[in-house]
Amino acid sequence: MKNATRRKVWILGMALALATSSATAASWQDQLNSAASQLGQQESASGNGASSGGLSLSSLSGLLNGGDNAVSSNTMSNAAGILQYCVKNNIVNNNVASVKEQVLGKLGLNTQTEQAKQTDYQQGLAGLLNTGSGQQLNLKSLGDTQLGQKVKTKACDVVLKQGKNFIS
Repeated sequence: MKNATRRKVWILGMALALATSSATAASWQDQLNSAASQLGQQESASGNGASSGGLSLSSLSGLLNGGDNAVSSNTMSNAAGILQYCVKNNIVNNNVASVKEQVLGKLGLNTQTEQAKQTDYQQGLAGLLNTGSGQQLNLKSLGDTQLGQKVKTKACDVVLKQGKNFIS
């Protein structure tokens, strides 16, 4: 009798655990689908089709789950421009302005005249991240969706880390 009761309790417990994990997974999937849908709607309205900054929605999700190299800058002058973009748009607040100034100083880009000559720096200012994989990620076009904000934050954090490594 005790074994039968234990077995029923165990089966009931497993059924509850499966139901709970399925509900959690469904909730997470719903949130991801909602964010992707919002981003897709913004892109359709802006005429960008199914991609954002040259990357598809699945690529954007991949950027969040992938390594730092996917959103690192391929040049330090582009990184400096991205850092300024991050400061201007309040994406991260981890002493970014100071790091950006030190990177510019080390690159010899202290004046606006010198900065204007650097195309990749100017692209960074506009939110165009030239990645090490040869892609160009347009941070501005990601919008204010949850997925877009997460990708922007990750990109700014990774580029900030790049800048800190460059000046140390």
